Amino acid sequence: MKWLGDRSYAWPVLIAVVIFTALNAFASPAFTDVTNWNGMLIGVAPFIITAMAQTAPVLSGEGGIDLSVGPLAGLVNAMVTSILVPNGWADPVTIIGASLGVGILSGLLNGFLIAVVRVQPIIATLGTFLAFQGITLEMLPMAGGLAPQWLLGLADSYGGLSGMLVLLIVLGLVWLAFERTGYRRNLLAVGGDARAAYASGVNVAGVRIIAYVIGGVLAAIAGLVFTAALGSGDPRVGVPYTLTSIAAVALGGIALTGGRGGMLGAAAAGTLLFLIQTLFTLAQVSIFYIQIMYGLILLVALTLNAAGERARRGRMTKQLG
Repeated sequence: MKWLGDRSYAWPVLIAVVIFTALNAFASPAFTDVTNWNGMLIGVAPFIITAMAQTAPVLSGEGGIDLSVGPLAGLVNAMVTSILVPNGWADPVTIIGASLGVGILSGLLNGFLIAVVRVQPIIATLGTFLAFQGITLEMLPMAGGLAPQWLLGLADSYGGLSGMLVLLIVLGLVWLAFERTGYRRNLLAVGGDARAAYASGVNVAGVRIIAYVIGGVLAAIAGLVFTAALGSGDPRVGVPYTLTSIAAVALGGIALTGGRGGMLGAAAAGTLLFLIQTLFTLAQVSIFYIQIMYGLILLVALTLNAAGERARRGRMTKQLG
């Protein structure tokens, strides 16, 4: 089951998800009430999708963290609620097409800067982070606007079937199909050793550009999810998810040096972060302390990730010796 990625990382996170699910259920019996599941899916979906958006850029190597994931999702939310819907472009084809188009263009821009111009990923995506947030605030200076009625349906359930659950299942199936393609093998090869991949005939620049395009498309989908969940626009809604997406990929076993990891771990870690936030909320912990908690989780995740990589290199050195 190759889609599990590096199970030595994925399984601990999955176990933590089970533990924190139990803790939430103990803290609030209503947590396990079926009638609340749709609301929980609406809450967890942005964590999972932004973690997915961060995955391909990180796998591409060279410190490929994409800081623009959150602001791009916010930009899509603002575009839909402040420009498209007010001007009568509220049909699904226009909104989905425009949103995915913005995601693709963002990915192409980030990928070009990183793979062709050779700007360091953290610098390139910090630039697009600031640019996207500025554009968003220009379009929507404060919360407002309206979401189209059809998009609001994504946050509803039909006959007990959650629209958000359907979306997550579809994204999961798409990723499973992606994991079986030659591109994934090239992505891991480039992230693991770009020079060796280039020597074997892999188009390193092309692989990295596509990785950022994948991230951009998924971030755009996250923006549509925000719009469905809020029913309106909020210029700052996406920004916190840059931090949580990075924490999720680190916790989920994706090597921040690139070339190793699986989507299951990232999605599970995104779920874990949501469960931790929910537990803190049930305990009536201030939002400011929750932000501190996110920062600490990120530091711990980065430390564990680095320690794991050192241990892995040590084992490889012993085997070669």
